[in-house]
Amino acid sequence: MGKRMKAWFILGVIVISVILTKQLLGQRFTSVEDLQNYMKGFGIAAPLILTAFQAFQVVVPVLPGYLGCAAGAVAFGSVTGFLCNYIGICLGSVIAYFLAKKYGMRIVLMMFSERQYEKWSRRIEKSRSYDRFLFIAMLLPLFPDDFLCYFSGLMKMNSKKFIWIIILGKPWCILAYSLVFGLIK
Repeated sequence: MGKRMKAWFILGVIVISVILTKQLLGQRFTSVEDLQNYMKGFGIAAPLILTAFQAFQVVVPVLPGYLGCAAGAVAFGSVTGFLCNYIGICLGSVIAYFLAKKYGMRIVLMMFSERQYEKWSRRIEKSRSYDRFLFIAMLLPLFPDDFLCYFSGLMKMNSKKFIWIIILGKPWCILAYSLVFGLIK
């Protein structure tokens, strides 16, 4: 695929994601039941749609991940919401890592500002161990997880190590969101 074709593809993905996000956010959810009924409208595919959405929102970061976690837990309950969110976010994280591995700094700067890249590069340089830093970041809420997945692809980090950090670090924050928002009825 040529450079222009790749650029048009990425632009198309971003435009589609904005349209889909606007469609979802354009819905009027005045109650938990409204959200649950909206999701039930997708039938048996609803959990798969949430999982795919969570993967997609990591790869094309247009929304904070906790919003999808909250919506998943509210719509499906703590257990199913957690599973969909966890699987989707882990898949998206791995995809983001490999996209950065393949396309390098260009894709990172297409998804994030140079200012954000510089800010986190400086912080990461100060850490003793990037692996430890990444694991702690995956554990905690409100870290720029999506950015760090892309950033990790730029590092000389082994893909197996990255995947294990995601698998072991991601569930705790997602579980907390799922438990808290899964109680909302």
